[in-house]
Amino acid sequence: MWQAAAPALRLAPIAVAPAGDVSSFFGTSSDLWAVGLTFLRLASLVMLLPGVGDQAVPARYRISFALAFAFVVTPLIRDTIPPLPPTLGGMTGLVLHEVIIGLMLGSLMRVLLFTLTTSGEIISLQSGLSFAQTANPTQAQPSTSIATFLAMLGLVMIYVTNMHHLFIRAMIDSFHIFPAQRPVMIGDAVALMTRTIGQSFVLALQMSAPLIVFGLVFNISVGFIGRIMPNFPVFFAATPLSLLLGLALFALGLGATGMVFIEHYQDMLSVFIRHGG
Repeated sequence: MWQAAAPALRLAPIAVAPAGDVSSFFGTSSDLWAVGLTFLRLASLVMLLPGVGDQAVPARYRISFALAFAFVVTPLIRDTIPPLPPTLGGMTGLVLHEVIIGLMLGSLMRVLLFTLTTSGEIISLQSGLSFAQTANPTQAQPSTSIATFLAMLGLVMIYVTNMHHLFIRAMIDSFHIFPAQRPVMIGDAVALMTRTIGQSFVLALQMSAPLIVFGLVFNISVGFIGRIMPNFPVFFAATPLSLLLGLALFALGLGATGMVFIEHYQDMLSVFIRHGG
């Protein structure tokens, strides 16, 4: 009796690793190298990122976030990752390159956040609250109460206005702007850091300018009163008044201070984002 021929057995093609790659349960050595190199830059950056990189956030959470983000980002920037070097010296050079780039970008993103802390220190000095010290979660050492409040206000405004989306965009675009094959631009990084620090200090003076003018006028007026009435207890009468008027003026300009800061911070982050690409 005639029987139909059995259909040919089709097997799925077996993925073959490129020449020189070592396959494992986790993937090929090229895949692990790409993820690892991406993770090194992101981990160095996340350790200094405002909010996520603060001292109050445990280090293991920051590392876990950087590792999870590296798995997501690697397929997007795979074309910028160089192949696995054949020598240990070449691997070490690329590792140091990625760590330096991550620390440089993270430092620049955090420097402008110190603008609010500097402004808060100036305001505290002018209003008479410089002696009130409070633990600041954004930095290791404590600062004045107003400086701590402004630093926390800046973090809240960054995440409320979705500015943290620019962090993610800047981290991804950094692999195209600063590829691993290109040497670290130390001169440009130092110039950018110097300019950012200068802009931060000028911005801090601008945000605290009303309190500086108030402190100057108030102290001159108190000095005249002390000269006219030597027996009048100027210090005990002027200190509560300086505190009350200083805090009132600070509260009136708080909204403008936050808006000025967030606009300047957005302009600074635009340096690390590719436009039109």
